[in-house]
Amino acid sequence: MNISRILLSAACVALSSAAFAAGSTAAPVTDTADARASVFFERAFDERVAASPEFAAQLGQRLRYDEWTPITEAERAAGLARTGRQLAELERDFDRNALALQGRLSHDIFVANAKRTIAGAEWQYHGYLFDQMSGLQSRIPAFLINTHRVESVADAEAYVARLEGVAKRVDEAIAWANESERRGILPPKFVFPYVASDARNVITGAPFGDGSDSPLWADIKAKVGALGSADDATRARLLAAAERALRGSVGPAYQRIIAYAEGAERRAGTDDGIWRLPQGARYYDHLLAGYTTTSMTAEQIHAVGLAEVARIEDEMRAIMTQVGFKGDLPEFFEAVRTDPRFYYPDTPDGRAAYLAEATRVIDDMRTRLPQLFRTLPKAPMVVKAVEPFREKSAGKAFYSSPSADGKRPGVYYANLYRMADMPKYELPALAYHEGIPGHHMQLAIAGELDELPRFRRFGGFTAYSEGWGLYTERLPKELDLYADPYEDFGRLTMEMTRAVRLVVDTGLHAKRWTREQVIAYHLEKLPMTRDAATKATERYIVMPGQATAYTVGMLKIVALREKAKAALGPRFDIRDFHDVVLRSGALPLDLLEQQVDGWIAATR
Repeated sequence: MNISRILLSAACVALSSAAFAAGSTAAPVTDTADARASVFFERAFDERVAASPEFAAQLGQRLRYDEWTPITEAERAAGLARTGRQLAELERDFDRNALALQGRLSHDIFVANAKRTIAGAEWQYHGYLFDQMSGLQSRIPAFLINTHRVESVADAEAYVARLEGVAKRVDEAIAWANESERRGILPPKFVFPYVASDARNVITGAPFGDGSDSPLWADIKAKVGALGSADDATRARLLAAAERALRGSVGPAYQRIIAYAEGAERRAGTDDGIWRLPQGARYYDHLLAGYTTTSMTAEQIHAVGLAEVARIEDEMRAIMTQVGFKGDLPEFFEAVRTDPRFYYPDTPDGRAAYLAEATRVIDDMRTRLPQLFRTLPKAPMVVKAVEPFREKSAGKAFYSSPSADGKRPGVYYANLYRMADMPKYELPALAYHEGIPGHHMQLAIAGELDELPRFRRFGGFTAYSEGWGLYTERLPKELDLYADPYEDFGRLTMEMTRAVRLVVDTGLHAKRWTREQVIAYHLEKLPMTRDAATKATERYIVMPGQATAYTVGMLKIVALREKAKAALGPRFDIRDFHDVVLRSGALPLDLLEQQVDGWIAATR
């Protein structure tokens, strides 16, 4: 099959969609307007990259490679001023209707993003810099280990410089957290033992003390050791400098994190919902709007969650009947939760077996993609276990995008800290969601859409991306890839998890549910351990609103697909539908609907 022809066809589909979505009142297109807009979008993106050396490194660029972005009010104010200036320039100097099809879409997304950023300035102190999910204590080593590549002596020197800069970065973060607390914003008490534990893990072992190498020392030793361009004396110099930085900067800084966490734990309360914060209800509304890209209220989201839970329970009962289980749904949950055949051993061999099977599932799906997609990702991806220094506090699974230059693959991280939380029957759906055809498919393709401005290729909307991930858990069922009813039940447990999130996130943060109410609801609706239910609850507490995006986004994609099938009949092709969804990059849900509506009109 001619790949170039496929890609050209896909591009035409996307352009047709945009044409009809934009309406018929646009002014004549001028190349000059689009060229100027393209220059503006790229310049604006370059300014964003220049302000964040970490973001630059994620893109594969070595810009200010020896620095960290300051965590200061001055830095935040500069970013806000930059966004305001760019928005004013776009609205003053560019006529939206003079732009071509994708240019108008870029204009609308840029304006929406900028206004969202400006509106969020009110809440800059409401977020948590230290928590168990993505706190600074784990972000620093995760970035250095997974993102800071060392391919030259200069790269290694930059790594050492960043180690030396950890002390200042940590002090800035603690000062920011203290100011947040002064304003009445402090995470709940349970958060801080996780923070302290993560920090201790980073500075346990050599060169901070006895035992095996600490995570950062092992990482820099491996990276310097692999430098073919360096002689022995240079390697020794680099490692000596790294050891001094670890002992003199990282070690003391992480001791200060531990001291901060222990003190904050004594001051923190046990109420968990965001309602407890100053203007907490308004803040939650702001978060829901951003995560879902809709105007849905907490009450509406809660109602959708209850309806989805009831629907999925009926499908689970059908599975229970299919396998001949005698009893009710809670008894079935208990049976699968306690049956050892559904779990890998909690041993190194068991963890290796899990990773191997997840890789096999993804590799098999990769061979079947042409049945469902016209556009395929070029970037490779791998499956890894979450690193030991953060596995106790990190989430169940997550994905890291490939670098723009293709040198760093996409990574699906599976958290194998407790194998009882990672049942075999959920493994395929989880792998499809995080890997292929889920997050890797969407994010890698977006990054490879060279015709789009970079702020769209490397931007995102949670409802779109997580909605896509959840939607793609369904696709393998259409290819009969869930091997038995239990794997299909695993798919349903994953879908139920996201439906439960709508109920408990709004329950926690709008209806003032207690932590125990949320844990109990998980245990009633899902075959999970109390430890897993507790960990999930703790995630929703520190990431208010985020968990609502999955099901909201998935339901929209499913509804748009059904709408297209009904309208197009035999002309509907799932591959074309997926191109329309994927080939404009991440979109707010209303703009995604416009794209699909335009494609329907063009195809019909």
